[in-house]
Amino acid sequence: MEIWALVMFAVLFVLLLAGFPVAFTLGAVALGFGSVFLGLDFFNLLPLRIWGIMTNFTLLAVPLFVFMGVVLEKSGIAEELLETMGQLFGRIRGGLAISVVIVGALLAATTGVVGASVVTMAVIALPVMLKNGYAPSLAGGTIATSGTLGQIIPPSIILILLGDVIGVPVGQLFIGAAIPGLMLVIAYIAYIAFIAWKNPELAPAISIAPENEGQLASKVFRSLLPPLALIIAVLGSIFFGIASPTESAAVGALGAILLAALHKKLNLDNINKAMQQTTRLTSMVFLILIGATAFGLVFVGMGGDNLIFDIFSGLPGGKWGFLILSMVLIFVLGFFLDFIEICFIVVPIIAPIAIHMGLDPLWFALLIALNLQTSFLTPPFGFSLFYLKASAPNLKLQDIYRGVVPFIVIQVIVLALIISFPSLTLWLPGLME
Repeated sequence: MEIWALVMFAVLFVLLLAGFPVAFTLGAVALGFGSVFLGLDFFNLLPLRIWGIMTNFTLLAVPLFVFMGVVLEKSGIAEELLETMGQLFGRIRGGLAISVVIVGALLAATTGVVGASVVTMAVIALPVMLKNGYAPSLAGGTIATSGTLGQIIPPSIILILLGDVIGVPVGQLFIGAAIPGLMLVIAYIAYIAFIAWKNPELAPAISIAPENEGQLASKVFRSLLPPLALIIAVLGSIFFGIASPTESAAVGALGAILLAALHKKLNLDNINKAMQQTTRLTSMVFLILIGATAFGLVFVGMGGDNLIFDIFSGLPGGKWGFLILSMVLIFVLGFFLDFIEICFIVVPIIAPIAIHMGLDPLWFALLIALNLQTSFLTPPFGFSLFYLKASAPNLKLQDIYRGVVPFIVIQVIVLALIISFPSLTLWLPGLME
């Protein structure tokens, strides 16, 4: 029966690659194999599991953070930030690309929606960068990479889901992800500065109109202060123990509404669109989670978890061999599957093995999040690359691929550093305790 559990996993993977809806495919495969091998009475356990999902207080943060991100997306903050940062850094070589990285980090810390960040910056920043002589590969690679920072920089949706699946406090995940996210931002900026210094024609400086010099400081203050205040309110309340992640998500949603009102974008049409988009995305997440719960129930019932444990336990290198193989597996699956699918299908299988082998679950969860961010960029199936190509049809796909490769190397190096030095992620959560 354990072998049939692996066959069930293979059938699921083939059906997902064929394009069938994820949530219904998970449920259908689980129902089919469970009925044959375990009997229909086995599914009496399923309603209790679904009830546990729907009453999970931690998962309530998902719709609240999504709503916060969508409202901020429609409030015009990204446009103002990109314009101001471009004027601030544009006078130095590579300054426009550096401003895109900084804005990407700020958007990640306020919206956390990867697709929205990539599309927004592609529409606003890409034409300006190309007009000022930036190499298409560097411009495209910078935008695609900066947009994916929402995967690791809190309040990331994937961190909330990983925390629930692995059983790690979401607040500690948020704080633990701060240093890896900062390392990535600094590494991106350093790479861009080096390329601009070595090849000035790839990222030239732009001239700023003299009449704007006096107004620049006030513009920077006006555009940076509101999102920074929101970031401090959301993450600071978690770090200092004032609010739980779910409560801080409510604070963030309220703050997003206030910022939209401040930018005179708070109207019934925008609120209606934000609520519809939030409902669609939240419904998708919970439908996949319910389907994955049914699949996991049958997989464990058929003994698949024991078989997987035996396979991974027999690997050479012990826990480090398991860690390397699991990271490679997640990286490869990220070419084909969305991060939500990996989180709900693969992680519940390998996370108990990691904990049994003595790996810190908080550290392991952050490694998975950083790994999934890397797979978002990897050609030929990286989701961020498709977002960028769809919003910038004039940009050649080979330029996008060529542009993201150095940033992928940077991400792999940062991932290797986090693996080699776990204290980089565990230090701040230790202070929080």
